This record gives sequence, C-alpha cells and structure tokens, in this order.
Amino acid sequence: MVIPHGIRTLGVLGAGQMGLGIAYVATLRAKVPVVLCDKSPEQVDRGLKLFDKLLAKDVSKGKIQDVDAKEARDRLTVVSKEKGIAGLRDVDMVIEAASENLTLKQSLFKSLAAELRPNAILASNTSSISITKIAASAIHQDHSSASEMGKLSASRVVGLHFFNPVPVMKLVELISALQTSPDTLERARAFALACGKEVTQSQDVPGFVSNALLMPFINEAIMCLEKGVATRDDIDKTLKLGMNHPMGPLQLADFIGLDTCLAIQQTLYQGTGDSKYRPSILLERMVDAQWYGKKNGKGFYDYETTP
Repeated sequence: MVIPHGIRTLGVLGAGQMGLGIAYVATLRAKVPVVLCDKSPEQVDRGLKLFDKLLAKDVSKGKIQDVDAKEARDRLTVVSKEKGIAGLRDVDMVIEAASENLTLKQSLFKSLAAELRPNAILASNTSSISITKIAASAIHQDHSSASEMGKLSASRVVGLHFFNPVPVMKLVELISALQTSPDTLERARAFALACGKEVTQSQDVPGFVSNALLMPFINEAIMCLEKGVATRDDIDKTLKLGMNHPMGPLQLADFIGLDTCLAIQQTLYQGTGDSKYRPSILLERMVDAQWYGKKNGKGFYDYETTP
C-alpha cells in the first residue's frame, strides 16, 4: 500500500544549489508550495536567479510549458531574514540543505524542533553525517529530563539525500535514524517519489551507501595524481573510456566541490577509524588553497565563473 505523503507545504532550509534544486522539483514535480529560508539575502537572490534559469531552460527544451513554469514559480516564496526559521512554522515538512557540518546541523534541528509543529517532518539532505546524531539534537528537554514530546521530535527526523544536480539526478537516498518512526520514513519516501525520484534506502552508517562507495574511489584517484601514477587527464580518460563513466573522478570531485568531498571523507575516516578513508594530502591542500572546484572556478580543472 502506498502511503500518501500529506505534505501541503514544504520548507527548504538553505538557498544554495542543493536547496534550490530541491525547491525546484518540489514545486514543479510534486506541485507543492515551497517556503525557502536562508540567513543570507545574497544567497537567496542567487538562488532565485538559478531557479528562474532552470525554468527557462526546461521551457526552451520543451520539457515543460510556460504555464507550468509560471505555476512552479508562483509556488515558491521566501522567508524574510528577520523571521528566519520561525517563518517555517506552518510547513508540513522541512528539508535542511545546509553545509556538511554536524555542529551546524545540530543547531538547526534544535531550532526546527522548537519552532515547527509537532507533526512536521524534519529531513536532512546530508550526504554523510549521522541522522541519529542529528535526530538527538531535536529532543526537547523538559525539567531536565526528556519529555514524551521530545521523543516524538526525534522520531520525525529522517535523512533525505538528493543528488546534485537535483533536477537531473534521478535518485534520492532515504536514511532512517534509530529514532525515526515508520510513518516518518514512509511519508518521506512518498514525497521523494512525488518529486519524480527513485528511492533507495540505507542504514545510518558513515557516508550511507552512496558516499561510502564514491568518496574512497574519488580519494584514490586523487592519491594517484598526488603520487604521479598518471596525469589528471589520463586518470579521468581511463575511467571515462575504460569503465564507461560519464565523467572522470577528478572532474566529478570538482562538480561535487572539493570542500564537500573533504568534509565527507573526514566524516568517513572519523566515523569508522578505518585508514582506507584517510583523505588525500593533496585534497586537503587544495581545500586549504580554497580551490573548491566548479563552484568557485578552480579545482583540478579551471572553470569560468559568473559574478
């Protein structure tokens, strides 16, 4: 039996590329109103321009009609900086798409649990951080002891990992915390399906399925470059032509963001203690140099950037 997701209004926390991608498929495919929240007005402006660009691109390619684009755009509203998270108070589900930082996510989920309605789903788009740890931060304390409401707050936390670029990539990875209720899990799955995605489910382990496999692969490619085993171009060409990958691992790292790759690799290494997950020194140095890849113009490759 398919469980309806029951999401009448979605909140998206974070107006970066991932957040806007999630807002895009939610407004266009799931056809639900989306309330977008970000502490940076500049990031919101950039995000809205990206949203309009994505709509125009799909119209030009004949994937959607002008009326579809207008309806999707009309479904998107923005929370003022002054309201912040309080502006998400009436949503039925919020998807957090902030940076891969446990402390930041714990702080956000503590605030979300306090502000949102008790039955609202609290989802994280994290690609590696423990959903169980995030869920624990949503537990309210009542007279120095965990209340029943606090336990319910943790039970409505779930991992909903969309892939970049969200409008193109077909997969959503669903992750259950130890505290996640079956109803929360199935409603989150139903919502991802309504967004036009396929869904796989992973246990709450470092990196889940996707990055527990992908990041060591990318890291090993960086180590090959670091050791001089082959050039950048030959490493990527080998995987593209020899293994039929759509892009090489170094180019893929640039598209993900080298800072994000390093953060995930560190999470894997710290979460398992396994030396096979130790980040490449070259990756660490490139992040130290603020060479993050395509998003800021410099990584393993050089990219044009727009102001």
